[in-house]
Amino acid sequence: MTPTTPSTPPSVLLLGFGAIGRQVALRLAPEREAGALRLRAAERKVAAHRDRVLPGVGMVTTGDEAGWPRWEEALAEADLVVECAGVAAAREYGPAVVAGGTDLVLTSVGALADPETARRLLAGPGRLWVTAGAIGGFDVLGAAADADGLDDVRIRTTKVPTSLVQPWMSEAEAATLRALRPGDEPVTVFAGDPAAAIERFPANVNVAIGLAWATRGRPAAVGTTPAESAPESTGGQAPAPQDAPGAAEAALLQASLERVRVELVADPSVVRSRHEVLATGPAGRFELSFESAPSPENPKTSGLTALSVTRTVREALAARHG
Repeated sequence: MTPTTPSTPPSVLLLGFGAIGRQVALRLAPEREAGALRLRAAERKVAAHRDRVLPGVGMVTTGDEAGWPRWEEALAEADLVVECAGVAAAREYGPAVVAGGTDLVLTSVGALADPETARRLLAGPGRLWVTAGAIGGFDVLGAAADADGLDDVRIRTTKVPTSLVQPWMSEAEAATLRALRPGDEPVTVFAGDPAAAIERFPANVNVAIGLAWATRGRPAAVGTTPAESAPESTGGQAPAPQDAPGAAEAALLQASLERVRVELVADPSVVRSRHEVLATGPAGRFELSFESAPSPENPKTSGLTALSVTRTVREALAARHG
């Protein structure tokens, strides 16, 4: 990261320039046009996105394409990286961004389902900003969780059946989803915890990981033992030392991932994706429901996601100069 001076606008680097990345770039047009920030976008194959490049957005490659600036060069100059490239890319590139001292806006929150990735993303020195994505109300649920006010947290996500077809499905399973027609009964395609859900449906249940993040609670007060601060659960991996950077908060998140319940439903009668959250405990009963219009770039993506990411980008930039 190259430090900016008062006369130098901050440099924002988008990792990914698909439906979400492009919409974020469009939403940041006022800042770009006013010279309030510099914006670049990284893709593995830049040439494939040549027709979608926006004026004032510099393109860089994460691959080995000749003729384009390299990811490493752009990262060295970036003040903020905004991941919009999917769970796999977030796991591959995110930890190094944070370890290098650059702040990271995480769109593919599903990356946090992996305990070691979560620990590294939370270890700093760069700051991790986790977006809310396609749903909200996390401030209320987070406040309740911080006070140990939630015992049960659930989310049901309902989507158009064809959007849930996955490469790992058998031909019969995929055919069943594709054959559903309006008026047919909804089909539950998954029920379990968020970590298992994101492995099977990596593009569909980031909101469930985000819910677990929001309701993870606060670290225990100084002076408590590691066992008191969070349950020891590492998803089958060797546990990191409790005093390792990011370890305590990652342990809280892991416990929350095991507590939250996820149901994924294929409903041929829905027009928009629907997310229904139910959280109960000493703090009360909270029911939240969201239906957002699809992205104009990709009907399989919620249009609200890019809006949420853009808002987080602005908050992150404001915090740097606060």
